[in-house]
Amino acid sequence: MKKSLLAFLALAILAIPTICLAAPPTFGPYVSGFVGAAVTADTDVTGSNFDDRVEFDPGINIGGTVGFDYGFMRLEGELSYKQAEIARVIDRIGAETFRNVDGRIGALAVMGNIFFDLHNPSPVTPYLGAGVGFAALHQSDTFGTSTAFGDRQLLYQSDDDSVFAYQAGAGLEIALSSMLSLDLSYRYFRTSRASFNEDTNIDNELRFESHNGAVGIRVKF
Repeated sequence: MKKSLLAFLALAILAIPTICLAAPPTFGPYVSGFVGAAVTADTDVTGSNFDDRVEFDPGINIGGTVGFDYGFMRLEGELSYKQAEIARVIDRIGAETFRNVDGRIGALAVMGNIFFDLHNPSPVTPYLGAGVGFAALHQSDTFGTSTAFGDRQLLYQSDDDSVFAYQAGAGLEIALSSMLSLDLSYRYFRTSRASFNEDTNIDNELRFESHNGAVGIRVKF
């Protein structure tokens, strides 16, 4: 996670000199699109028959926004998708680890955001803010190989749940022209606990939490 954040900061620093002659941004409605990486935090997965610790590989973070820039503040709606591949599952009851895991968690989020822009004489505008909304989480069928017995097991069964979500973050808007700007952003994203397969004996609950870096393009009208 630290390496990903350092790479994002380095990208921001390297991008600044290329836009030193850009025009300042204008205010009004805008749309944007972004793509980047999601570093998903380890999570506890609990159920009737198990208590697991789940670790993830880095995944994708992609989405778009529609908003209005008031000068000192922006209000926007955001639609984004984050996906994390499960790397390892640790069974804390049976003291067993599952590797070569084939499974993932996806989060389709709809958020309402507010950001405060720290305008200055340069074309680079830092900002910070937060948002709330909901996320439709999808848990795929998840299989793993037991390091204790060497067999392949079904760990979690496919299901969906929608839960409350919130995020907070900051970034840099770099003006390329009066209408076009580059957006370098970081978001911390978290949901409430989701419940899957509640009516079965393989029910499980988990919380989705990720650190997200992205590069985007913002177009104002």
